[in-house]
Amino acid sequence: MSFPVLETNRLRLIELNSTHSEDLFNQFSLEDVTRYYGMDPLLTLEQAEKMIVNMNNGFTEKRSARWGIQLKETSELAGTIGLNNLQLWSKKCEVGYDLHPNYWGNGYVTEALEKVLLHCFDTLELSRVGAFTFPDNKASWKLLLKSGFEKEGLLRNYLYQGGKTHDAFVFSITKEDWDRLRS
Repeated sequence: MSFPVLETNRLRLIELNSTHSEDLFNQFSLEDVTRYYGMDPLLTLEQAEKMIVNMNNGFTEKRSARWGIQLKETSELAGTIGLNNLQLWSKKCEVGYDLHPNYWGNGYVTEALEKVLLHCFDTLELSRVGAFTFPDNKASWKLLLKSGFEKEGLLRNYLYQGGKTHDAFVFSITKEDWDRLRS
């Protein structure tokens, strides 16, 4: 199965490869990016290279998919969006996304998320897409609500980062929700 390239008006969602290592390092070495990502900032370019290998292995093994968010106009890599804990047999996954601060506030994640949800529900025929956010990450959970997700609750001590546990909000959107939003 070849990696699905998805397109929106302004974005191309692409498979990441070794040529994107420096862009990924420049993004994930920033505390502003990793603060709510569930990982500590990257310290070396090799860590970014390994991230890309792991992302691509997840797709090959049909347990995840991670797209690079590329601006059509300039071909710049603005961030990534992807499916985690992909379970095709039980028709569910979780979505996650990140963006370099230089691209915040432009609606890129909203645009990419809509295309990824379309792929989830129409192509992969999933019944549920979940998402987790740190409660302090208001920008992320507001984006999820705006995109049709419903907040399901609080998972106590669910995330571990920076040597301590953190609570997480859990959200979901179902195929029925998606169909209702599109009609």
